[in-house]
Formats: sequence, structure tokens, C-alpha cells
Amino acid sequence: MNKYPFIFSDQPQYRIQRHLYFWAFWWIFQAVLYSFTPLPASLGPAFAVWERLPYSLVESAIYLIAHMFLAYSLMYFVLPRLLLKNRYLATGIWVFILFIATGALSSVLSLVIVDPVRNFVLPAYLQPITRPRAVTFFQGLLAGLRGGITIGGMAASIKLMKHWYVKEQRNLQLQKENAEAQLQLLKAQIHPHFLFNTLNNIYSHTQNVAPIASQLVMGLSDMLRFILHECNQPLVPLSKELAMIRDYISLEKIRYDDRFDIHIDTPADTGNLHIAPLLLLPLVENCFKHGASNMLEQPWLNLQIQLKDETMEMRLMNGKPASPTHTAGFGIGIHNVRKRLELLYPGKHTLKIADEEEVFVVVLSVQLEQVRGLRRAIDIKLQDNYA
Repeated sequence: MNKYPFIFSDQPQYRIQRHLYFWAFWWIFQAVLYSFTPLPASLGPAFAVWERLPYSLVESAIYLIAHMFLAYSLMYFVLPRLLLKNRYLATGIWVFILFIATGALSSVLSLVIVDPVRNFVLPAYLQPITRPRAVTFFQGLLAGLRGGITIGGMAASIKLMKHWYVKEQRNLQLQKENAEAQLQLLKAQIHPHFLFNTLNNIYSHTQNVAPIASQLVMGLSDMLRFILHECNQPLVPLSKELAMIRDYISLEKIRYDDRFDIHIDTPADTGNLHIAPLLLLPLVENCFKHGASNMLEQPWLNLQIQLKDETMEMRLMNGKPASPTHTAGFGIGIHNVRKRLELLYPGKHTLKIADEEEVFVVVLSVQLEQVRGLRRAIDIKLQDNYA
């Protein structure tokens, strides 16, 4: 997308330029086309093409009102809200309504603006023959439909081509990110059976003589089991993701004894909601890495997660030292979270971060997927990524 910013960038400067160039081209094209429209034989020699072009430019500019109405209605209403959401019947109905409305608007513009302007600027002998308003309106309707179908088809085609190209590039980037993540995992991979057997042995030997160490081993074992067995899927149940977050916080809390003030409020019932695995952990990990670990007195953390229909809202706050300490790599975890959100939940999330003097606040809202069965979750995610 960065390779062709004029075409694909959403920055205002490029978007304005694209639209200006498009409508300038259409305006001039229509004007030249109107200039070559045949005239009655008695008027042709007296009114050549180059003499008609200035009048055609004015008429074409007036008709742009109807053409813009149709183009933007298709690009920003019909396509994103109906066609791309597989609502084909509603798409057909609205396209028909918009075409008729555009033809009617063109006819009204012809009666109210174009004809008076033409009668005012043209010589009397070149003015068109007066016809009944009903006939003129019908002819204007047909002409408006012809122009509307042309410009509407062009605008919709450009919008769809851009949408599919951007989606394809996003899918390619997802595949690249997944391949890199798998490569990193293979480089550091330890056989799971060996790992869990070792942890179980440590747990059995420390359960009676060192209960805190035993608790740490059990919590670590649960986290590793989740990472190794669940995170190879595109989606995991939200309940398991939240359980893993609570296990991680419990492990970290043991390091601070009773000095750490932690408040966690998560929903008891998450239904069939699923989320991308390990999406929330870097945000919580950041609280300990750059917040609690640098505070000598009274470290604290507040985590609140609420569900509103299929939208998860998370508010995470933690204390931080008044005088910030330099930590190498600060912000990498949050940067990765931003990147994953953009790839996995485009247009379905908001992430706001406030880095105040003594508090760090993260507010995240994500529209999750309601899935019945993990196999169905995989099918939906793959269909969304590779359709």
C-alpha cells in the first residue's frame, strides 16, 4: 500500500487528489462528448464543435451534481454496507432506486438549471425547440440513466478493485507474519512432552516443601499448555484467553508479596465469543515490565473487561514511577498489538493509550466473533482471510 500512496493511501491529501482528478476527467470527458452530439442539419454548420465546447463544459459541470450523488452513494453506502456483507437482494434494490433517483435528479437539473442557462446564453436561432415538460422530463430521465449507469459502474468498479487489492495485500502480510512467527517458534521449540514432564516432576518435589514454588510451577505449566496447544489456532475461546491472563497476573503477584494492589474484573460468562490468541497478554505484560517493576512502593494494577453484545471493552491501568526510567525496547509489545489488531480486526477495533505522568491507561474495544465450535471458528477465520 505504501508503494502506491496516490491510489491506496487513506491520507486526506491523497484522497482529495484522487477525487479531484477523477471528477475533472469525467467533467471534461462529458463536455467533449456533448460537443459531438449531432445537431439538426440546419444548425450544424452555424454552430461547430469548438463553438459548442464552452457551453458543454457548463452543462457537464451541472450534471456532475447527479453523478456525484450516485457515485458516492454506491461507494460509501451500497458497497460497504450491503454488497460486501453479502446482502445481495438489498444491493439490487438500492442500486435500482439510486439509478432512478439519479435519472430524476438529472432531469430536474435539466429543467431547472440547464435549459434556462442554455436559453440565456445561446442565440435565439440555436435554442432548442420547446417541448412539453413531461416529454422533456422523460427524455432527461433517460439521459440521466445513461450517464448514471456509466459513472456508477466506473466508480463501483474502482472501489471494488481497490478493496480486493487491499484485502489481498493484507492476506499476504498475514501469511508472512504467520510464517515468521512459526519460524521463531521452531527455533526456540522444546518438545512439549519433555517440558511438561519436567514441570510435573518439579511440582511434585516442591508441593510439600515449597508451596509457593509449587504454585509458580503449576501456573507456568498452565500458561505453557495454553500457548502450545491453543495458540496454533486462529481463534481461541475468550474464556481461555482471560483465564491465561489471570494466571499470568497471579504468577507476577507472587513476586511482590502483599505490596501489589491488584483489582481484576472480568466477565464470568463469555458465551461462544472467540478472540485471536495472546492478543491481550502483551498489554498486561507491559504493566509489569514498565510499571510495577520500576515502582519501589505501592505498585498497583486495575483490569476491567466488559462485554456488550459481541464487543469486548477492556480498560487497563497501572501505576508508573513519577520519574520515568529508560527501558530498552519500551513500546515493542504495544506496537505488535497495534499491528495485529490492524491485520486481524480492520475497522472492528479501537485502541486508545494515555501515557500520563504517574499512570498508564489502555482502553481497547474489539468486535469479537460468536462461534459455535472451534472447527467453525477456524473455517470462518480462514474464509475471511482468503476469500
